[in-house]
Amino acid sequence: MTTEQIDRQDPQQYQLQLDNKISRFKQTMAEAGIAIGDIAVHESAPLGFRMRAEFRIWHQDGQVYYAMNRRGEKRPHIIADFPIGGPLISQFMPVVLEALNTSVNLSRKCFSAEFLTTTSGEVLITLIYHRPLDSEWEAEARALQDKIGAGIIGRSRKQKVVLDRDYVTERIEVGDREYSYQQVESGFTQPNSGINRQMLGWASNRLTHSSGDLLELYCGNGNFTAVLAQHFDRVMATEISKVSVNSALTNFSANNIDNVCVVRMSSEEFTQALNNERPFRRLAEIDLDSYKFSTIFVDPPRAGLDAETEKLVSRFDQILYISCNPETLANNLRQISQTHDIQSVAVFDQFPWTDHLESGVLLQRKV
Repeated sequence: MTTEQIDRQDPQQYQLQLDNKISRFKQTMAEAGIAIGDIAVHESAPLGFRMRAEFRIWHQDGQVYYAMNRRGEKRPHIIADFPIGGPLISQFMPVVLEALNTSVNLSRKCFSAEFLTTTSGEVLITLIYHRPLDSEWEAEARALQDKIGAGIIGRSRKQKVVLDRDYVTERIEVGDREYSYQQVESGFTQPNSGINRQMLGWASNRLTHSSGDLLELYCGNGNFTAVLAQHFDRVMATEISKVSVNSALTNFSANNIDNVCVVRMSSEEFTQALNNERPFRRLAEIDLDSYKFSTIFVDPPRAGLDAETEKLVSRFDQILYISCNPETLANNLRQISQTHDIQSVAVFDQFPWTDHLESGVLLQRKV
């Protein structure tokens, strides 16, 4: 049975859809000649797991509805509910829809609604428009915000109206410690909080007995960095997004983490810096030679690691690789496994009911 044949979002079929994804993961690795051994499987809640979501706002016969597009189809389909959405998304979806349907000012030329929520009870709703937002819109949006107790942001072309703040704060327990994370409305955050907690725990446990310094590429808002920093003397982290860098700095401060240095650079640029190929002003006050890197942690985009970054990670004794794409992971491991042995592999069902599967691999330099 294929994923397409499974009754979507039926909790009784959850294990089958996960088994299918794991089988494809194993096949992908086998076809690439990668021996992965035993796999630790981390399951998601089958429903109610998404902490963020975005919907089309569909206008029809004087009413507005939530809608989503199916793959390969242009016309969106009206949806009445969103079973995979977290409790707060399910709670606030009808509230916002009712407000749009009772206010011409709030609904006029509104074409999208985005929800960002946390397990700690915070909600941020972004309404996006094909028109400039004026003071009348702001007054009604503020009244709605006060009424429902959720933050509201308005967006249109070259305009962003923040009524209160543009972020939520998530709190996540990993091991015996709670971490606080600022999650900005326009920045990337892990959508499945339950799986994120499992990923953080798995990564931390893999590096518990590490020593020396850590290099992290693609650190985002410091999601992994904050947890892994405790296992190293110092951490050098890179990230290209200015929004994410600012959130990372905020999160390190909030969690009393003082051994991390963040630089806003791409992995390609940092590789050039380590290879002394060119100087960078952003590194002018950082003594890279003073770092004693033993471990590198990478969590790249779907494209995986480029060829030069592959060579870079192969220089480290220990590699921890979090992947959102089994195909590019397999391609990278072909090169990396020439110098390193796979020590541990895990898969994380971050996106149930889709073909996507996250994974983690720990590698150690060959003796």
